[in-house]
Amino acid sequence: MAALIKRYRGFLIIFLLNVAVILFGFNQGKAAIEAAALNFREMLLILPPIFVLMGLLDVWVRRETMIALMGERSGFKGMFLAFLMGSAAAGPLYAAFPMAYTMAKKGASVFNTLIFIGAWSTLKLPLLLFELANLGVRFTLIRLIFNIAAITFLSWLVKALMTENDKRDFHEAITKNDDQTLTNY
Repeated sequence: MAALIKRYRGFLIIFLLNVAVILFGFNQGKAAIEAAALNFREMLLILPPIFVLMGLLDVWVRRETMIALMGERSGFKGMFLAFLMGSAAAGPLYAAFPMAYTMAKKGASVFNTLIFIGAWSTLKLPLLLFELANLGVRFTLIRLIFNIAAITFLSWLVKALMTENDKRDFHEAITKNDDQTLTNY
C-alpha cells in the first residue's frame, strides 16, 4: 500500500488540494475537478484503441521484422517508416508513448523511436491538410521541412549523447518491463 501511495503521491496531493479548495467554497476547485473529469473521459475513449493497436503490433510483428525495418541498421528506411507511422497516427501525444514503448521492445532503435514520437507530435496528416487548405502550400512546406529537420537532428543528438551502456540499459529495461529503470530515461 505504501508503494502505491508513493507512486501516485503527485496525483493524491493535487486531488486533495482540489478537494480543499472546493470545501472552502472556491469555484476554481470545482472547475479543476470538472476539467480533470473531462480529461479522464477523453483518455478512456482514446487509450483502449491505442492499447489494441499496441497489442496487434506486439503479436503480429515479429521482433526480427521490427529490427530489420526500424532497428539500429535500418538506415533511411527505418527513419522514413518512423516518420510515416508517426504522421499517420491519430490521438494526443500521450497515446504515442505506449506505441513507442512497444516499438522499442520489439527492437526499434532509439533514433527511430524518437523520430516516431516527434512525427506524432508535429507532423500529423490531418494537421498538414488543414494547413495546406488554410495557410497555403508555401507555409505548409516550410513548416514541414523545418519540422523534419528538427526532429531528425534532435533524435540524432539524443542518440549521439547516449553511450552504448545507456542504449543497452534502455533496451534491457524495456524487455524486462522495469518501470523503475524506465523512469530514469
